[in-house]
Amino acid sequence: MMNFSEWLGTRHRGWIIFGVGTLGFLISNFYRVSITVTSLELSHDLHLNTTQLGHLSASFFYAFAFSQIPAGLALDRFGVRRVFFFLSLLGVPGTLLFALAQTFGQALWGRMLMGIGMSCNLMGLLVLLAAWFPANRFATLMGSAVGLGTVGGLLAATPLVMMNRALGWRGSFLLLALINLGYVLLFLGLIQDRPSGRIQFRPAEKSSLKDLIQVFKFPAYWIISLATFFRYGCFIALQGLWAGPYLVKAIGLSTLQTGNALFMMGVGYMVGLPLFGRISDHWLGSRKKLIYPSLWGMALLILSLAFWPKNFNLGWVYLVFLALGLASAPGQIMYPHIKELVPAQATGTALSGINLFTMLGAAMITQLIGVLVEDKAPGSLGPESFQAAWVLCSAGLTLAGILYLLVPDSRVLKKQPDLSSSTIRHGSIGL
Repeated sequence: MMNFSEWLGTRHRGWIIFGVGTLGFLISNFYRVSITVTSLELSHDLHLNTTQLGHLSASFFYAFAFSQIPAGLALDRFGVRRVFFFLSLLGVPGTLLFALAQTFGQALWGRMLMGIGMSCNLMGLLVLLAAWFPANRFATLMGSAVGLGTVGGLLAATPLVMMNRALGWRGSFLLLALINLGYVLLFLGLIQDRPSGRIQFRPAEKSSLKDLIQVFKFPAYWIISLATFFRYGCFIALQGLWAGPYLVKAIGLSTLQTGNALFMMGVGYMVGLPLFGRISDHWLGSRKKLIYPSLWGMALLILSLAFWPKNFNLGWVYLVFLALGLASAPGQIMYPHIKELVPAQATGTALSGINLFTMLGAAMITQLIGVLVEDKAPGSLGPESFQAAWVLCSAGLTLAGILYLLVPDSRVLKKQPDLSSSTIRHGSIGL
């Protein structure tokens, strides 16, 4: 009978790595949106206005965003295990500082350390998927992993409301710090960077400047960056912060009903990610044909929020938020899309750059909404306070969808449907 170590040495290890890596992304998702349902308590305890609340949420994403390219280069050079260990440990003191914060500044520094600490969870997962699975399964596996990882967003909705009632928001974040520490130890015990005997790819050029210039000259890169900026930025601005004050104070829902609406949004996103990845990989054989319609769908749904009256029908609230999650899901296909458009030697640079704009969108749009709803206490908001914000989000998504029509579709799916893992640039994704 095989012992545990022997069992891990078989084909099972790839799927264990998939599971452990996905769990890390789940934790990262929880961190991202964990202040949404606690925003009113945070504002009361730390005496925050809407602008400060927007800054607090955005600080996580700014720190996350500007960690992307350095972390990607470090992953190429040192491997996932070492880089992940160093970065994830920073998330533990960051969470503790946030939980114990007495001032806005202390909470801000805590959120920034959380962002740095979580900055490798998605990148590391994608590097591991590239190293352990065939290339023509990348979008499907990525969609499945990210879909399962969005359970973190679900846990930060209704379950976090219940946890806050039992432990308070400070106690909830102290528990999160302990969970994060336990996960780091689990990761170190189970993760192997790549299958035994496989040599990590090393690019011939020691400097990535040439690749960076090459990517910047590629028009599709900038269009996809703009699309992911608005797609994820609008999604996370809602799920990560502003759906809370909007639904509770502007529309009149309870905190539990708001948690349920966010839960529905997370369910739609979680179901849509593997579904649309599968459709893209094996049914449509296209990235583009799924992405631009989803951007327009998001635009219409968010625009509808601008016209909701106070005490809007609860059933319609849940339905719209479920649809928002579904409409957001195809945006994740932008990652394999850019990966398949750029030259092989520029793949890591392009993916790092796309993820940079993804997180900048989350930071900047979240922050901008805080400015647009005026500098007042979150408890004094009405539906009209958010109208300019929702119209702006809708306009950005519509423009991104129009420009996406100019992006060429994936050549890999059309010309090389049976790619094997031998074609993957192992260890150099850098997302």
